[in-house]
Amino acid sequence: MSEYILKAKNITKTFKGDKALDNVSMSIKKGDIYGFIGQNGAGKSTMLRIITGLSFPTNGQLELFGSIKESNIVEAQKRMGAIIENPGLFPNMSAYDNLEVHRLQKGIPGRSCIDRTLKLVGLQDTAKKKVKHFSLGMKQRLGLAVALLSDPEFLILDEPTNGLDPMGIVELRQLLKKLNREKGITVLISSHILSELHQLATNYGIIHKGKMLEELSAKELDEKCRQHLQIKVDQSTKGAIIIEEILGTTDFEVMQDGKIKLYDYLDDVRTVSQTLTENGLIIEHLSQNGDNLESYFSKLIGGVAND
Repeated sequence: MSEYILKAKNITKTFKGDKALDNVSMSIKKGDIYGFIGQNGAGKSTMLRIITGLSFPTNGQLELFGSIKESNIVEAQKRMGAIIENPGLFPNMSAYDNLEVHRLQKGIPGRSCIDRTLKLVGLQDTAKKKVKHFSLGMKQRLGLAVALLSDPEFLILDEPTNGLDPMGIVELRQLLKKLNREKGITVLISSHILSELHQLATNYGIIHKGKMLEELSAKELDEKCRQHLQIKVDQSTKGAIIIEEILGTTDFEVMQDGKIKLYDYLDDVRTVSQTLTENGLIIEHLSQNGDNLESYFSKLIGGVAND
């Protein structure tokens, strides 16, 4: 059995000659919470629609649950739950009746799944209240309930925090972590609230203007965003030796371009500068660096991240 829930290779989607997706490749392992990041119009929803079978790529290959055969992919998509754009809800029905309609459509036996799912998303006390009287946040919760009704192995959520107040966002984050931890559900979530993804995701994919710029793990992102002194000297190897032997720290790394990231001495830049200079090095650059997810994303796409 494949360790990957999803592998997409060189997915391209063209609309009237314009590429909404341009050779996008992405990989999601079983158990991941994959944060899909991009500005509006970057191609996130188009990619999610292709994964869920609501749209088809112009070119490229999709692999789900280890299979690339079209007939197997259709079957694999039944093992998924999704909210893409606005969930299809019936405004004149209650939450329970909405789930009953979706249960029948999906061929799920028994009604016990309805009460269980409503409780899971915090809508168990809505009784006969019609969905048209729900707040936007309640509708988002009901959409999530629809996605969870069939007890999916792979959950795909497109901007699920829309309409949720800050407490609702926290509760959703806790719920997704619980589903991932206790039920082993793999999650693919797109969101423009990058600070929220930073508290949730185990892996990231960053898409911009239809191109996948980078995939990285949460650990790799934290390393890139970690506060550090960025040092450029005329002899990087000698600089590393001085930092280790004279400054007495190994909490640094030498990058491929020769720059040194020093994670120690953040509050004592003067000592670092003086030590390097006194030992015959020319300092070409010395600054304190470090990002959060928003600033890292902004730098990666080459501008301010507007959603």
